[in-house]
Amino acid sequence: MTTVLYHMVSSSALVSLGLYNLISTTRNYLKFPHTYAAKLFHPFPFPTTTLRHVPIYLTLLSLFLSIIHQLILSFYPDPLLKGHTPVHRLTSLHFATLLFLFLLLSLLILFSDSLSFDNSLLFALSSALFALHSNASSTASALQTSALEAHCLLVSARLSAIISFLCLILAAMPKLFSADAALSASLILRGLWTFQTGLSLHADAFIPEGCHRLLDVVNGVEGSTQCDLDESKLRAVALLDLAFLLQVVVVVVVVFATYAIVAKSVGARRLGSYEALPTNSNSGDANHQSVVLYGISIQVSYDGHQHHKYIASGPAFEKVTSESCTVC
Repeated sequence: MTTVLYHMVSSSALVSLGLYNLISTTRNYLKFPHTYAAKLFHPFPFPTTTLRHVPIYLTLLSLFLSIIHQLILSFYPDPLLKGHTPVHRLTSLHFATLLFLFLLLSLLILFSDSLSFDNSLLFALSSALFALHSNASSTASALQTSALEAHCLLVSARLSAIISFLCLILAAMPKLFSADAALSASLILRGLWTFQTGLSLHADAFIPEGCHRLLDVVNGVEGSTQCDLDESKLRAVALLDLAFLLQVVVVVVVVFATYAIVAKSVGARRLGSYEALPTNSNSGDANHQSVVLYGISIQVSYDGHQHHKYIASGPAFEKVTSESCTVC
C-alpha cells in the first residue's frame, strides 16, 4: 500500500506541474506573443513572494519524499538475491541520487532571479538530468527479472529521453511555443504513466491476468510482480501498451482543450492583415475624427490647418490627410 501511495503522490505532482506549466505557457504566449519566452518556473500571480513560489515549494516537497522512499526501499531485503548485494539496493540509491540532483536544480530555479541564471542554462541542466534519468531507467529495465516491471521502466526511460530532448530544444530556441507545450504535455504523460505503473505492479485489483505479486518479496523490490507464462507476459505488455496509448490520447485532448479555454479567457484573436480594429468614437468632441484603415485606428486632429499623419502597412508608408481622410 505504501508503494501505491508513493506512485500516486509522484503522479499527482507531475500531472499538476505539467498542467500548470501548460496553462501558464499558453497564457503567456497568447497575451504576449512578441515577447514570449519559455520558462521552467511560472510563479503564482500573488503579491507576496512566499505565495508566488508555492509551485516550487511543492516540487521540493515531492522530491524530498521521493528521496526518502528510495532510501528506505534500498534497505529492504531481497529473497531473490543476485550475488552479494541486492540489485534493487543499487538501483534505489542510483535513483535517490538523481532525485537529489533534481532537488538541487529546483533550488537553483527558486533562486535563479537573485543569482541571475539564464533560462537557457536551466533548460540545459534539466536536459542533462533527464538524460541521466533515462539512462538509469534503461539500466534498471535491463536488470529486472520481471518482464512487467522491465516494460514499465523502459517506457519511463523513453519518456525521460523525450523530455530531455525538448529541454535541449528550448535551451537553444526558447521562443518555440510548440516545444514548450510539448514539454508540459510530456510531464503530464509522465505522471499518468507513473500512476499506471503503481497500479499495474503493486495493486492486486489492477495487476494483469496471469501475473501476481510474490508474497515473500516487499513491494517495490526487484521482481516483486511476476508473470508465470510467456503468454501472460505478452498479454500484460500488450495491455500496458494499450493503456499508454489511451493516456496519450487523453493528454492530446487536454492540450487542445487547455489552449481553447485559455484563448477564450484572454480574448486572443487572430486578426488578418487588413481587418479593421474596433474603435471608440466620441461624438461630443467636434475637434476629433476617428479613421480606421488597414487594421490601425488613426485619430486625426484638425484646427483649420492641414495636418498629416503617416501609418505603416507592410513595407510601404501611406499618408492620410485630415480634410478628405483619403490615402494619397
